[in-house]
Amino acid sequence: MDLRQLKYFVQITESGNFSRAAEMLRIAQPSLSQQVKNLEEELGVELFLRHARGVTPTEMGQQLYDHARRILEEVERVRDVVRSQSVYPSGRVAVGLPTSACRGLSIPLITTMAERQPRITLRVVEAMTGYLDEFLQMGRLDVALLYDRRAFENVAWTEMMVEELMLFVPPGHALAAGDGVTLRAVFEHPIVLPGAPNVLRTVIEQFAARHDIKAVAMDCDSLPAIAQLVQQGRALAVMPHFAFVDEMRRGEMVAVPILDPTPSWRLSVVVSPRTMNPRGSDAVAKVMADVIAGMVETGAWRARLRADKGRGEAMRAGPR
Repeated sequence: MDLRQLKYFVQITESGNFSRAAEMLRIAQPSLSQQVKNLEEELGVELFLRHARGVTPTEMGQQLYDHARRILEEVERVRDVVRSQSVYPSGRVAVGLPTSACRGLSIPLITTMAERQPRITLRVVEAMTGYLDEFLQMGRLDVALLYDRRAFENVAWTEMMVEELMLFVPPGHALAAGDGVTLRAVFEHPIVLPGAPNVLRTVIEQFAARHDIKAVAMDCDSLPAIAQLVQQGRALAVMPHFAFVDEMRRGEMVAVPILDPTPSWRLSVVVSPRTMNPRGSDAVAKVMADVIAGMVETGAWRARLRADKGRGEAMRAGPR
């Protein structure tokens, strides 16, 4: 068994068809079939079930696929480690962006990375903050933007800014024309929030509890679905201003400040303690911090930068 055979096997499994896999791999189909036959003979098991539409892995084939994917990914990460030791940062870097920020941040980040660090291949992953935190600790992400990060040990991070949370209502709603609404009054209306243990839900519930407010809300972990609920007048949402900039620009939502108290959270750029490409990850983190600072300073992102975070400011790392 060698890496080439594993690569062929993985491509066939994902393609579900020998001819399609042969095209992707740019090799002759008979040669590909022979490689699979050799692999089956070596292992002493049948790896694929043949049918009219193509092939599907057997139970043993699925087990081999799971292991083969991890092996090939690890080999690629080792290559990235070696490449990262060159003069310029290079290799692949997986970046996690929270759903509420991904739409607005991903394109400026990708564009700026292409200009400043062309040797780095960026992979952007969108997820709720709780999942990003977990992926970061597992090493599945190299860098992430996290809300209200915990006190990580041996992790490089830079706390960027504070972002206030707002109430989003449809146009024409009774609260749309007001200057603000109290947090207690917010929960006199049907509210939709991401479900626990999402950081946004935790922040809102903690603010409410400190002021003896019962924060009752329906659960929804999909930002597009939350937007539709607000637009259709089925519920109001508590989110950062940056989450629904496009909807507000199109006149589909109105953001109302929340007062007494005003819930807020902190945003930090965090580098995984298990990154296999530390130079590349640090470079990406610095660019992300710079892009975020620039967006805040130009008003594209409504938040308050930390006093020591300005455009072009290098990342201030914690312990590594």
